[in-house]
Amino acid sequence: MPTKATSEHGRSLLIVESPSKVKTISGYLGDAFIVESSMGHIRDLPQPSELPDELKKGPVGKFAVNIDEGFTPYYVVNSDKKKKVTELKRLLKESDALYLATDGDREGEAIAWHLFEVLKPKVPVYRLTFPEITKEAIERGFENLREIDNDLVDAQETRRVLDRIYGYELSPVLWRKVSRGLSAGRVQSVATRLVVERERERMAFRSATYWDLTGTFATSDNQAFTAKLSAVNGSRVATGKDFADSGELKPASAGKVAHLDEAAASSLATALEQAAFSVRSVETKPYTRRPAVPFTTSTLQQEAARKLRFSSRSTMQVAQRLYENGYITYMRTDSVALSDQATKAARKQATELYGPEFVPASPRTYNSKSKNAQEAHEAIRPAGDSFRTPDAVKNALSMDEFRLYELIWKRTVASQMADAKGSTASIRLGATAADGRDAEFSASGTVITFRGFLAAYEEGKDLARGEEGNAKDGREDKRLPNLTEGQGLTGSDIAAAKHTTSPPPRYTEASLVKAMDELGIGRPSTYAAVISTIMDRGYVNNRGGTLIPSWVAFSVVRLLEEYFAKYVDYEFTAEMEEDLDRIARGEESRTTWLSNFYFGGDATRGLKPIVDNLGDIDARAINSIEVAPGVNLRVGKFGPYLEAGGEIDTETGEIKDPVRANVPADLAPDELTEEKVAELMEQGKNDGRELGTDPETGRTVVARDGRYGPYVTEVIPEMTEEEIAAWMEAQPTEYYKNGRAKPKKKPKAEKPRTGSLFKSMDLATVTLEDALKLMSLPRVVGTDAEGVEITAQNGRFGPYLKKGTDSRSLETEDQIFNITLEQALEIYSQPKQRGRGTAKPPLAELGVDPVSEKKIVVKDGRFGPYITDGVTNITVPRSETIESLTHTRAVELLAEKRAKGPVKRKTAAKKPAAKKPAVKKATAKKAPAKKPAAKKAS
Repeated sequence: MPTKATSEHGRSLLIVESPSKVKTISGYLGDAFIVESSMGHIRDLPQPSELPDELKKGPVGKFAVNIDEGFTPYYVVNSDKKKKVTELKRLLKESDALYLATDGDREGEAIAWHLFEVLKPKVPVYRLTFPEITKEAIERGFENLREIDNDLVDAQETRRVLDRIYGYELSPVLWRKVSRGLSAGRVQSVATRLVVERERERMAFRSATYWDLTGTFATSDNQAFTAKLSAVNGSRVATGKDFADSGELKPASAGKVAHLDEAAASSLATALEQAAFSVRSVETKPYTRRPAVPFTTSTLQQEAARKLRFSSRSTMQVAQRLYENGYITYMRTDSVALSDQATKAARKQATELYGPEFVPASPRTYNSKSKNAQEAHEAIRPAGDSFRTPDAVKNALSMDEFRLYELIWKRTVASQMADAKGSTASIRLGATAADGRDAEFSASGTVITFRGFLAAYEEGKDLARGEEGNAKDGREDKRLPNLTEGQGLTGSDIAAAKHTTSPPPRYTEASLVKAMDELGIGRPSTYAAVISTIMDRGYVNNRGGTLIPSWVAFSVVRLLEEYFAKYVDYEFTAEMEEDLDRIARGEESRTTWLSNFYFGGDATRGLKPIVDNLGDIDARAINSIEVAPGVNLRVGKFGPYLEAGGEIDTETGEIKDPVRANVPADLAPDELTEEKVAELMEQGKNDGRELGTDPETGRTVVARDGRYGPYVTEVIPEMTEEEIAAWMEAQPTEYYKNGRAKPKKKPKAEKPRTGSLFKSMDLATVTLEDALKLMSLPRVVGTDAEGVEITAQNGRFGPYLKKGTDSRSLETEDQIFNITLEQALEIYSQPKQRGRGTAKPPLAELGVDPVSEKKIVVKDGRFGPYITDGVTNITVPRSETIESLTHTRAVELLAEKRAKGPVKRKTAAKKPAAKKPAVKKATAKKAPAKKPAAKKAS
């Protein structure tokens, strides 16, 4: 590579983030360079529990950040990166210069800085970036060597410390008041709030019904078209936009629009059967449409979700591979700008493929309009100073890589093409009905006379509020006859049409990304991780491509809104991103900003004073939602349930004898209507179907429908106070070591026997005999020749036999009760087989794995669906559905599992044999290095 720096040194070490880049870059640089990967970050903040003992009680102990000395992070080398660091240090000793070529964003700059701090190079150090992995881009990178940008490092470090403080202060509040294991994140909490607020809107929504007419109209020479009723007696006909979410007409529309019911619409249709229609107005306007701007991280995720059905995570992973292998430019960018080279390449390709008339006289330039946009990179585009067409790379890419590359290529080339041209026509026609009402219909259409950029690409569109069906562009190429004002028309097939308003649509991954981008929440490069996190945490579920919040999410959001309102405010969260930008530009001090955020400043109240002065939080209120008059949904330890009635204990504040009902796990919040609540509460009042009395115990046996399916159980009466006192008196007195008497505890409540219904059983018809059999399980079949007991029982994964630790599957549930000892011994005499007999067909087939060259399938396993190529298995992540899995995503998951290697089993450590103490050799002991007040490395 032609650079002054390289000519002054011998062999140099160049470090990139990803190992996928190493081979390509090595091929361009030759033997003068050792190209190695850091495998991402090498250092991070440890868990506070992992800190040295001397730091745990000081100002570093709470966050692994010294909050008293400028919020200085205490970094440690990640345990899985220690070998990598050792290897990089060895390679650096053999090198005459160090080139840090990590990515050019904040994260990449921070990785470069961490490498510098840990490797402590004694040779010249150069910082450079490659916006794409091509020979031209690498040459330009070496022509623009620089130093590490400390302002960018400060911005990334501020974000890391901010996220640690935010999560570690707010998450414990959620643990105490909602549920253990929950987490609060600066961006994930706000994203969850968006999804919850949309579901609240759907829950409060009340549909409205309105009617209109449609008809077919023809000219004298039989040119026909369809039109829709738009006005009656001069008043505009009501449409969905005229109704509020309450189901009532909006105040601005009330009294001004004609709200037709079925009777009015049907009678008008009848009265217009013989009416003479004529054209009342014809309006024609020229139509021009500009191409969409080139892709940013956010818009790429949105469009890939709409057109390719990719999740945000899949889009970023596929884009990462395309970038690392030199097919596209860097995929984490907020910029829509194209370089001069890219503009020339796009214009040249459009000219060659579509003709010179499809390219405007001068290049198009684009500027970012999104909030908090960073212009450090170009837009996402095909790599190189000349673009490769999709056909040229098709054989080199996987199917998902090809589809995403084609999408990026089309968007980039189209962005430099001419506008689409045409005309729009709006027609109004009408007639006087037989009953005297004046009816006016309208029709409109667009005629494209020059397709322009549409020859290459057309942008998709999300479903709008209140729309039904598939999202469409809205500019249909609908042809209308050439009509003139006053021209007569013949009407036919005039019919009344019913419409019902729809609730606001749930977020999809694409529309949630769009909303977060428009609000300026977080960075587009993190959206995929944020969405995955809120799904993995159980806050949001993906059902049929839409995002549905869990009831736990409602409790979390409510607590944060009531006690930490500022920290889940959309504008405040966006302003934090602007603050980080100012730190990145050197306009703001990271220490001052973090101090104001945590401790508070002159005009602001910090997070710490708020947490320290929360006061009493009523956990019951936080975890309660009124879903019907007098009925509350409670978010409990074992899931949501409905509760009503009962009396409040004046001493404990608890409700005695309420009526409770389980909420089905698959019921979406907006599906819990008052009617559904009444149905579930009725089931709760019955407290199950009484089947009879157990003749042995005298206890009542009932059949109930639980959260996880139907089951039978016995009702154990509570002990009276006299019985409890007698039981405690009968217990022996225990004493502590110091001789003091140990207080006696009340007896634990006896656990009732239960049994889940077999798949062949029905809750409405199960009998007492069936219930007693189910509650008697496991059934002892007999013993083998060595006296080991064999039992038959039903488990999570079906019926099976158990002998010691040896389990064997049974074919049917009925065998649990009728299998004989001889039959059981016969099963145990056979070699143990893996699986459950006849193999189940795969749930999905996803192509061939490029590494093992074996077919990838999704199977239903003991612990849920999993992906396998017959060699490597990986469970399908909770954040993804089987329907959304792609070949690319499956390959990635299998590759990640292979990279981790086999799971290491914990074994009991052997006690080493006693050794004689060795004679210590007197040596000078080196004093430990004193850690500086600045950022620390270990």
